Amino acid sequence: MRLSVIIVNWNTSRLLEACIRSMESFPPDCEHETIVVDNASDDLDETAFRERFPKIVLIANNENAGYARGNNQGIERASGDYILLLNPDTEVTEGALGHLIEFMDTHPDAAAAGPKLVRPDGTIDRSVRGLPYPGPIAWEFLGLAKLFPKSRRFGAYRMTYFAYDEIAEVDQPMGSCLILRKTAIEDIGLMDEQFPIFFNEVDWLYRAKQKGWKVYFTPGATVVHHGAAATRQAGRRKMKRESHDSLLRFYDKHFRNEIAWPVYWFAVACIALSRQLSAVRN
Repeated sequence: MRLSVIIVNWNTSRLLEACIRSMESFPPDCEHETIVVDNASDDLDETAFRERFPKIVLIANNENAGYARGNNQGIERASGDYILLLNPDTEVTEGALGHLIEFMDTHPDAAAAGPKLVRPDGTIDRSVRGLPYPGPIAWEFLGLAKLFPKSRRFGAYRMTYFAYDEIAEVDQPMGSCLILRKTAIEDIGLMDEQFPIFFNEVDWLYRAKQKGWKVYFTPGATVVHHGAAATRQAGRRKMKRESHDSLLRFYDKHFRNEIAWPVYWFAVACIALSRQLSAVRN
């Protein structure tokens, strides 16, 4: 088996069907499988789904187990050389899956690679970021990233200078569509479930880099991304809070004992204050 596609679904079943249909229209030219992990969606008829898509493996949870746990369930079931984490609010385009497989075949140092994501209107979805080191986080908090969006220093976190037009080694492509090497997963481990929604792929990619693997962006594969279909349902305020909390957990896990205490606590204070300001604004 060359490719296992894993889709974690929660109350986005209409988009899920469109995603599956896009893969049926533009399949890779190799043996592959699709695994859908459903987190107790209200809008999914399990019987009808199995009848409509008999070749798809459906793992139906009786509760919302979260994105990280759902992907881990899929990974544990998968048998492909490569694992494609694919959100249900995406649609693949012609040649995208084949290109991602070929890219990983020709880049044996790659633990992961992300494609070019575009919105339904064709505009670029700015899907590549740097790792959330203290400096880039501080520039975001202080507003310098917005003042100098083309600066590689001040725009380092959201990578506002990135052109999305050539292959590049990057820190963290968005997990909405991310191909992983199975042997890299065996080396690095599964998704950390203390990051149920946000920063689970960031944590995994950070661990990959710590072990010497590389991560790439490749514009040769294009995937349409509708964006935030599941998180929007949970409420903007709640998701903002969860995002900040996940970033704080990331700092506690990776940076607490690795960087100077004044720098660490300044970054944590910026994140915590940003969390409070976000709550007030929303």
